[in-house]
Amino acid sequence: MPDHRSMKLGLSMRGLGYHPSAWLDPRVPADGAISLPFYRDLVATAERGLLDVCFLADQNAITVSDTPKGAFGRTPVGAEFEPLTLLSALSTCSSHVGLVATASTTFHQPYQLARVFGSLDHLSGGRAGWNVVTSSRDDEAQNFSEDRILAKELRYERAREALEVCFGLWNSWDADAFVHDRSRGVFVEPAGMHRLDHKGQFFKVRGPLNQPPTPQGRPVIFQAGASEGGMDFAAAFAEVVYSVQHRLADAQAFYAAMKSRIAEHGRNPAAVMILPGILPVLGGTEAEAQAKYRDMQDQIDDIVGLEKLYRFFGDLSGHDLNGPVPDLRQDIAVVSRGEMMVRIARDNGWSIRELFRRTSIGNSHNVVVGTPEQVADAMEAWFTQGAADGFNLLPAKSPVDVADFVDQVVPVLRRRGLTRSAYAADTLRGNLGLPATPVGRLAGA
Repeated sequence: MPDHRSMKLGLSMRGLGYHPSAWLDPRVPADGAISLPFYRDLVATAERGLLDVCFLADQNAITVSDTPKGAFGRTPVGAEFEPLTLLSALSTCSSHVGLVATASTTFHQPYQLARVFGSLDHLSGGRAGWNVVTSSRDDEAQNFSEDRILAKELRYERAREALEVCFGLWNSWDADAFVHDRSRGVFVEPAGMHRLDHKGQFFKVRGPLNQPPTPQGRPVIFQAGASEGGMDFAAAFAEVVYSVQHRLADAQAFYAAMKSRIAEHGRNPAAVMILPGILPVLGGTEAEAQAKYRDMQDQIDDIVGLEKLYRFFGDLSGHDLNGPVPDLRQDIAVVSRGEMMVRIARDNGWSIRELFRRTSIGNSHNVVVGTPEQVADAMEAWFTQGAADGFNLLPAKSPVDVADFVDQVVPVLRRRGLTRSAYAADTLRGNLGLPATPVGRLAGA
């Protein structure tokens, strides 16, 4: 085996796939995004491939615009489960794979967050994870009685406080507090309870949490921010970091920078997994895979592609689509993904049309086109050359591309000794190789 580590693999399973027109493919059930059997089958496929994580991204609004006019309604919108509700259902029909949901600290209260993620950890037997996000869109704020989103620097301050409150609430009880002693008539030892009494800038939380310590001590913390604030937040709190890079050198630079930040926060860099996104396009030969990728690009309607760029560049419908990519719009605070789009477009000399055709498939993540062996080669290079601890699989079209990856790429990785041949544990922490999290007095509560 070329590395003592085991490559961690996750599945991002939101919706019908990352190709914006995936729903047009007859192999993709158009109603799948609001179908429990659809997601149940995805989880079963992930467990068949011994994947570590099934992950649900989320936003608290419909964020597809109608710019250019006519764009709205051409891609799947308005058909999504609330992630924790869905993962709670999926916990009953899975046994090993981790179940990770996105939830925003910008809108939700930490007591609520601690309780729902604690409940998922109990329901799943210790397989819950929380992808901690700070919301960035006014569309979302307007669903929570606000006109504008909280300023970015305040969003991360709120997130830090929310997470610290959740950590405290998950330590509300000693591990041995719930004695269930029928002979004494004692259900729980009062001395094992620890009230939080938190008073901070954003939250005032008395506690304790009204549930016992979870099987993992606390759910695994995921984070995906690529901005300066996001990276520092991840370095302080995250146990798994999602990232967006296209090139090996860029991924190596991010990996080294992130691990260095983690160490600066007094944490063990080896105990934090970095998982770049990858969208594989598979074929029996390289030529077949390339032809498949060209067909996928041709399936993107220009108006859909322009809508995907609108948030970062404004309305480009009046531009020559075969002309150069313009500067980012100046009327909003553009997130890091927009800056990355400009960089890769300029580095590769892409036109506007080439940019949206390449980034719409995979939401700007790395697209690897080739045979199963070539895709495995690329993954192995990133894994063994200091760029990744594993990967977050982004299927172009679900469920077909998930099954193809599990049946064609995973066996290659396994033969090379890069991935496991059996689950190592029953909990998500155990399968990721993360340290146990003590609770109650053991955690210093």
